Amino acid sequence: MTIADIKKTAEAKMGKSIEALKGELQKIRTGRAHPGILDQVQVDYYGSLVPVSQVANVSLLDARTISVQPWEKGLGAKIEKAIRESDLGLNPSSQGDLIRVPLPPLTEERRKELTKVVRHAGEDTKVAVRNLRREANDQLKKLLKDKAIGEDDERRAQDDVQKLTDRTIAEVDKVVQSKEAEVLAV
Repeated sequence: MTIADIKKTAEAKMGKSIEALKGELQKIRTGRAHPGILDQVQVDYYGSLVPVSQVANVSLLDARTISVQPWEKGLGAKIEKAIRESDLGLNPSSQGDLIRVPLPPLTEERRKELTKVVRHAGEDTKVAVRNLRREANDQLKKLLKDKAIGEDDERRAQDDVQKLTDRTIAEVDKVVQSKEAEVLAV
């Protein structure tokens, strides 16, 4: 493995960490509805648990209401029960085949709790990025120990990895700040 390979691998993994953070933050609901909120809700479908989006059409009726249209007749009650029992705090109601999921407006207290969740997710991502930096530095030290590179090359490569880490952590902070602003906006 060369210095370039180590840097490229670290950069790719740090990019994946940011994508994972963005995916995690998308699950945190703000005042507006979006179909992705129900992605983590699992429904019992012939003995196996599957996401709601795989057994029903999930769409928006308006800014605060999600509609769920099951593809099979008997699934309505199971989907409604799964949404009600999820930790999202939603109360679906069925109207014939259609299930309406109104999103209650967020209280100020709930918004503050959600900002703490957002910050925690950001901190977890920063820890992951720092672990990736440590892995890259360990690989560089191993190359030095095996006499594949010189001390100057190792020092320069460690500085590059540190700069990459700093850029990635700054990006994490930006993502977290924008999500906090979105959560706190009324």
